[in-house]
Amino acid sequence: MSQETQPRLADLLARYLEQQAEAHRVGAAVPDAEVTPYEAGPVQPVDAKLAWDEAQVALSFYAAQKVDGVVLPHWPALVASHEPVVALAFAAGNFPQLVRNFHLLVTGTADLASHRPNPGRPAEVPLLLDFADDVTRKRDFPRALLALGGLRLARQFEAAERFAQALDAVVPAEWRAGWDNERAALPWHAGHVEEARQRWQALEPTAPVLFNRGLAELFVGRPGAARVPLEEAIVQLPAGSAWQHLGRLYLTLAQLAEAK
Repeated sequence: MSQETQPRLADLLARYLEQQAEAHRVGAAVPDAEVTPYEAGPVQPVDAKLAWDEAQVALSFYAAQKVDGVVLPHWPALVASHEPVVALAFAAGNFPQLVRNFHLLVTGTADLASHRPNPGRPAEVPLLLDFADDVTRKRDFPRALLALGGLRLARQFEAAERFAQALDAVVPAEWRAGWDNERAALPWHAGHVEEARQRWQALEPTAPVLFNRGLAELFVGRPGAARVPLEEAIVQLPAGSAWQHLGRLYLTLAQLAEAK
């Protein structure tokens, strides 16, 4: 690991820590009695409202529509109890603060493939399942993308796949590109990384898809192929946003791994 690139990675990590600390200061804390956080340590807990804002960013690259008046059932518990993720897709329901294993990112880039998504155990989310059923009946978009992202975040992969199949034929044209990105993120977080990689390669190169192409190449061991899509995604992301910081973090990891 070269000394020239190490400060850049450290700066990115510092920004992440500052952002999480700010979220704790200004956001609504989740009551301690509601959940038990997965990870104890110096990193501040993530504010559920901030996470919800970040979980909708991917939608802004598709239809110009803001999703108001809805927060997914069980959202604060899902935010507080979810284990850390290293290889996080840019998709609805995901938020960059899930990437908080800073020790791994600082100490080395060897064998990133061993940190591909692990499906883990599904969370108990009966109200979210009911929400998804209601969305299916109403064919309610873009809430359907958020419901699919929520089921994926809860690791309810079988329910998410049934939900996706039930609505796939009725997706409005303005949401088709976003929906297909969500469907590719589903096998990615279920641990089927090659299937997800192939899906992203076949999609229109929107900013979320480019981000995810780079992510997939990085974590299947092709850092050289990850660099260009990550660079193209980063320039389309809002300056200073958490997703842009995460994209730059992945780009730095790709550059370090490629230089070895």
